[in-house]
Amino acid sequence: MHVQVFASLGYRPILPYTYRSSAVTNIYHTYGCESWTLKKTDEAIINSFEMKCLRQVLRISWTAKKTNEWVLMTAGVERSLLASIKNRKLTYFGHIMRKQGDNLEKEIIQGTTPGSRTRGRPKTAWKDNTTSWTGLSVEQLLRATKDR
Repeated sequence: MHVQVFASLGYRPILPYTYRSSAVTNIYHTYGCESWTLKKTDEAIINSFEMKCLRQVLRISWTAKKTNEWVLMTAGVERSLLASIKNRKLTYFGHIMRKQGDNLEKEIIQGTTPGSRTRGRPKTAWKDNTTSWTGLSVEQLLRATKDR
């Protein structure tokens, strides 16, 4: 039935290998995402990349006047790339915070390294992402990671 719908819209049927290549592309482009500091522009770039990959899988030209909502509805999926990146970052945060003793990674993530910062507006820190996504303070996050 889906093939008939796509054919009536003028699209070729999707081959199974296309889904695999899209999944490999997403895995390849999110390698090491646990260490990224995401800003609003980065989130927009990730969302647009996901839509670009989905349009390629569905073989929809970028010149076709199709909205992102239509593409998502046609594919029968929801946006999940940014959510998976956020989930991986939060999982990594919990993993690092549960480590015992003096740990360089833990000090860097908590922002307790010695020295002074440079002049100007403070840059978005890695921990700022976790606090904004969860709505908890750093102390509450530390307590939550110990509870596991």
